[in-house]
Amino acid sequence: MSLLVYCLVYPVIWGISRLPFSVIYLLSDLLYFWLYRVFGYRKKVVVENLALAFPEKSDAERKAIEVEFYRHLCDVFLEMAKSLGMSTKEMEKRFFVEDLGPLEQMDKDGVSVILNGGHLASWEWGMALNRRVHNLKAFGIYKPLANPYFDRLAKRIRGKWGTRLISTSETKEIVGENIKNNIPSIYGMLSDQSPMAIKADYWRSFMGVSVPVHTGAEKLARRWDLPMLFMRVEKVKRGHYKCRIEMLQEGSRDTERFEITNTYLDRVEEAIAAQPQYYLWTHKRFKHRNKDPKDYNAFVREES
Repeated sequence: MSLLVYCLVYPVIWGISRLPFSVIYLLSDLLYFWLYRVFGYRKKVVVENLALAFPEKSDAERKAIEVEFYRHLCDVFLEMAKSLGMSTKEMEKRFFVEDLGPLEQMDKDGVSVILNGGHLASWEWGMALNRRVHNLKAFGIYKPLANPYFDRLAKRIRGKWGTRLISTSETKEIVGENIKNNIPSIYGMLSDQSPMAIKADYWRSFMGVSVPVHTGAEKLARRWDLPMLFMRVEKVKRGHYKCRIEMLQEGSRDTERFEITNTYLDRVEEAIAAQPQYYLWTHKRFKHRNKDPKDYNAFVREES
């Protein structure tokens, strides 16, 4: 069944990847009509998320964010497919790296680093950042797709920009081997969505709601004393994004536990506040709200 689905869908993805952007966005407008206006894809989740995240906004303000979010979501879906057929020149034009910031010096010095971002604007095209990194081997930490054929396709598309995808389960081993063998690397990840509550070792407020949060990036940083950077991506206009890299923590080993995680999530919240319509609101980010321990700030488990 997995192969059948892949055989049916892949030709569509390939076809989209060869279309000019003018046609891509005409298709996106059509997709928006069906996805939002007709089927209401995850609309209940989006409405609830926006109400939780922005209780101070009026219904009309949240509705405006909702509408623009769905338009953007459709763009992102098709931009992901378009990635398969994009040239490096076209990608660099549309995903403009405004400022490499501290990453530029770390790349020159061959210093391994963790680069964390959020599901905001264009997180897929963020892979193109690797074209600006010359001395660091690039790894993208991800959760493998259930369909093995689409999983291989995802690796193929992202590998096009020089990134090797590695699963969360193998990350610790690969980072350790790279450190041992003196292979300077950049480890990219997105840590702003919801972990399984039963596995969470830290809860905090995110967009004003107490939720469990991912702490894996901080654990890697503290274990090997890796600096952590933040990739801030903003949407400039349709099909065009700009990116800048910011320092989150230069020396990680001696930080307080969850200090790096808090700094990172504060930065994500700041980015969402600036462009709320471009965040991934279809994710059930607040599904574990109000299920946290009585004092979630004090709730910790042993560091693994």
